[in-house]
Amino acid sequence: MAGKKKKGLVIVESPAKAKKIGGFLGKDYEVRASMGHIRDLPEKAADIPAEVKKQGWSTLGVNVRENFAPLYIVPSGKKALVKELKGLLKDSEELILATDEDREGESIGWHLMELLEPKVPVKRMVFSEITKDAILDALDHTRQLDMNLVRAQETRRIVDRLYGYTLSPLLWKKIRPRLSAGRVQSVAVRVLVQRELERLAFRSGTYWDLKADLATAKSEKFAAELTALGGKRIASGKDFDEQTGRIKAGSDVLLLDEKTAKDLQTRLQSTGWAVTAIEHRQQVRRPPPPFTTSTLQQEANRKLGMSARETMQTAQRLYEDGLITYMRTDSVTLSQEAISATRKRIGDSYGDSFLSPQVRQYSTKTKNAQEAHEAIRPAGKEMKTADEQGLGGRESSLYDMIWKRTMACQMADAQLRFTTAVITAGDAEFRATGRQIEFAGYFRAYVEGHDDPESALEDQESSLPLMQERDKLDCQKVDAISHETKPPARYTEATLVRKMEAEGIGRPSTYASIIGTIQDRGYVRKASNQLIPTFTALAVNKLLENHFSNLVDYQFTAQMEQSLDDISNGQVEFVPYLSNFFLGDDGLENQVKTREEGIDPRSACTLELDGLTSAVRVGKFGPYLEKKEGEATVTASLPDDISPADLNDEMATKLLETKKQGPQALGMHPDEGVPVLVLIGPFGPYVQLGEVTDENPKPKRVSIPRGTAVESVDLDMALKLLTLPRTLGEHPVNGKPVLAGIGRFGPYVQNEKTYKSLQKTDDVLTVGFDRALELLSQARVKTGPTPIRELGKHPEDEEPVNVYEGRYGQYVKHGDVNATIPKDKTAESITLEEAIALLKEREASGKPSKKKKVAKKKAAPKAAKKKSPKKKPKSGEAE
Repeated sequence: MAGKKKKGLVIVESPAKAKKIGGFLGKDYEVRASMGHIRDLPEKAADIPAEVKKQGWSTLGVNVRENFAPLYIVPSGKKALVKELKGLLKDSEELILATDEDREGESIGWHLMELLEPKVPVKRMVFSEITKDAILDALDHTRQLDMNLVRAQETRRIVDRLYGYTLSPLLWKKIRPRLSAGRVQSVAVRVLVQRELERLAFRSGTYWDLKADLATAKSEKFAAELTALGGKRIASGKDFDEQTGRIKAGSDVLLLDEKTAKDLQTRLQSTGWAVTAIEHRQQVRRPPPPFTTSTLQQEANRKLGMSARETMQTAQRLYEDGLITYMRTDSVTLSQEAISATRKRIGDSYGDSFLSPQVRQYSTKTKNAQEAHEAIRPAGKEMKTADEQGLGGRESSLYDMIWKRTMACQMADAQLRFTTAVITAGDAEFRATGRQIEFAGYFRAYVEGHDDPESALEDQESSLPLMQERDKLDCQKVDAISHETKPPARYTEATLVRKMEAEGIGRPSTYASIIGTIQDRGYVRKASNQLIPTFTALAVNKLLENHFSNLVDYQFTAQMEQSLDDISNGQVEFVPYLSNFFLGDDGLENQVKTREEGIDPRSACTLELDGLTSAVRVGKFGPYLEKKEGEATVTASLPDDISPADLNDEMATKLLETKKQGPQALGMHPDEGVPVLVLIGPFGPYVQLGEVTDENPKPKRVSIPRGTAVESVDLDMALKLLTLPRTLGEHPVNGKPVLAGIGRFGPYVQNEKTYKSLQKTDDVLTVGFDRALELLSQARVKTGPTPIRELGKHPEDEEPVNVYEGRYGQYVKHGDVNATIPKDKTAESITLEEAIALLKEREASGKPSKKKKVAKKKAAPKAAKKKSPKKKPKSGEAE
């Protein structure tokens, strides 16, 4: 007798969601995970079915001549899952598609319906939080799939495929293999490149001003700054032209030079000081709205130092654990349930006086805001804190920030009072400003971060002493201070996200992957939270701007985004839009065909930068300098830590001169009897023990510490460097050696897997054992990378199988074997069984783990004694 049918088969994306929702729905429902996308366009040639491989369009994965029909394939790893879901569907009364409430989720739901071919009713179930009330309510209020959303997502996917697969091969031919172009990616790179070129063109200006340390009659001290002299305003940084380094034309200001400033400093020491005016100004600060995807990424970067990718991964875990609402949203609105819960919690935690008198409702400013219908907030009705939720680590920090911002949005305004004292000394006018918080309001819960690290936070007070007009002041000291104007700041992840959103470039839900991609592809490197474009980025951007300017134009890209939104609203037909974008005289396909021949590879790879007498070329092995000297051409590698805007002619000339001279012999090594050389490579200058020969293909090399001039390195210093890494002693805890050395990222001390960079005041050649132990005690102990998800134990040896985030994306690891997670899966969606299959496939590919390699080497001598005939390996075997 057949078993009783389930009320419904509920399909979500990830096992974590399936487990949580299954617990709410009970045994009447079967809840399963699709593991992300169940099918997609082919990623590689091997994925393309044999019957269409000979078709010209097959490499694109889109039949552009037949209404842009996409070629969808089910990856081999998903076929068993599809079969299993079909089997479960036969025993269910209905199919409930409960994928995420954004366009991506709508698309996944549609693909599932297309593949499963249900004979039972199909319902679409959406929710913004994974709580019991929300899930049960969503089950009672299902709807049909929104085909406009599905079509919009499909069109977006096709546009991105056509863009990348048409332009990337052009970059391979003209600049360098393995480069990529992308609809949003290339515009994001352009934003960063334009800022770098602005920095390159920047000319600094110098100005002076005075700062006075003053005291009232009651000996209360404060500081004031010179603002005017002889009735004329003193020039400040904002008055300079960034292109010339001079005062802007037409500016009626007084520019102080060093002599004038110091003469004035001397004169004012013996002048009487008095208060001439006191100005008061009240200000009300209203709280910011609750978080959207974009603002969450920005604030997490500013306050927590988290990358956009790390922020979204952490938020995903919080969402799937039922702790926050859906994290891909443009909306700043809160549900009535959330507002009531928030206001109750404010009263309980801060008191009714901190509650906003009226309910605050925020309106979304983003054009055509979509994705989820509510802002990011703590899930449920209780608004528990991070401690009450039992959270720790990054999850706790991010949740706490979300909780505080949610509280703040329903709290009272902060009230501030600004006081400005105008002070005169002879013909000089000084000003001192103080700030007092008269009522903290929402500051009690949350203060928004700043992109400028020198900006004071809003809740910081700086009061002035009580003063009145005509009060005499005592001048205790006057300093003449020199200032130099600064170039435009490079983008951080926070400011890049803000810029892209303001320009309408892409969607906030994709920013994390875009920022990760441009770093992974070598277009950008990150240093001190700055996103610095590489010379490769400059070359690619130059080619695209010169030959495909519309494709990287901000307005054109924003209009594309709007058109894709219009498709989601049913206002635009997708086939005519795609045809206009790709086909026709001005379509992408024809643009590439007609312009390709006119792009000279040498010119595309060459950068003529402002202020350089040599050219920068982007080669296969990295950027290098090139300069014509008569009939000869001199080249020199550019170290990878040199930023385009920081490269000047003096630096370039020195690199070229050093390369022309070739390896400089400092002398002979007293023990080895070979020359000690100084050379410059892609990672900067280094010393080398002996020449490269057949007998000595890899001579010892040690980097010269950054900040040390190459010409200052003599034989004695070089010999000391070649002793690195040097052993300082044995660690008192583990008995392992403590070492001091120089690596790619500078001088360090090390004990086993624990590393700590030396401070600027430390010298790697003289740092002592005690100082090394002190530094190591401050280091984070590295026990290997931290898994972002634990899948379970391997059935063969009970060792853990975990998911990690690596330089080139996410991967699964078991012992010493790593396997990349395919693009159609995510850390959240992959199962233990799928991971084991990937690991087995990796081992079978002929690339053994480290342990196996060691074992092989040890076994080799014994194996050599056996006189077994050589056997030709079969296809696929390791030779």
